Amino acid sequence: MTFPELRTERLFLRKVADEDAAALLDIFSRKNVLEYYGMEPLKERAEAVLLASKFREGWESGSSIRWGLEYDSRLIGTIGYHNWSKIHKRAEIGYELHPDFWRMGFASEALHAAADFGFRTLGLHRIGATVRPENIASLKLLEKMGFRQEGLLHGYQYTGGSFFDLIMLSLIKENGRNGL
Repeated sequence: MTFPELRTERLFLRKVADEDAAALLDIFSRKNVLEYYGMEPLKERAEAVLLASKFREGWESGSSIRWGLEYDSRLIGTIGYHNWSKIHKRAEIGYELHPDFWRMGFASEALHAAADFGFRTLGLHRIGATVRPENIASLKLLEKMGFRQEGLLHGYQYTGGSFFDLIMLSLIKENGRNGL
């Protein structure tokens, strides 16, 4: 199946390529980007190439999809679905942006496009998200988009030698905003 490309007012959501390794390394090596992400920062270009490959393999295997977020011919982040269950019509969404593009509406724009695609094209009924309680910006973004908190997952994420609680949120198709 051909990888689906999406366009918003400012963003081009596209397949992540090996040529994006430098941009991925720049994004995924930053502690402030990965503070709540659940993975250790990348250190080498080869790790970024492997990450790009894993993003592509997820689509090819039908288990996930991850778009690169391109703005003004520059990869500024990614967004996508993981834990995708076609049988149960649900998936979890995750995203990150380069800090130079925080608080400019890009995450909201990308999230709206990805949610619309999830409901209309992938046939999802439920989009889930897990967020650390301290990640106020992400919680506000998701709630603004219509996601509702469902509960606290105790000790759900293990990163850097520590366990962290995560808030589970969801957007159900009937509850979606803006015609989703």
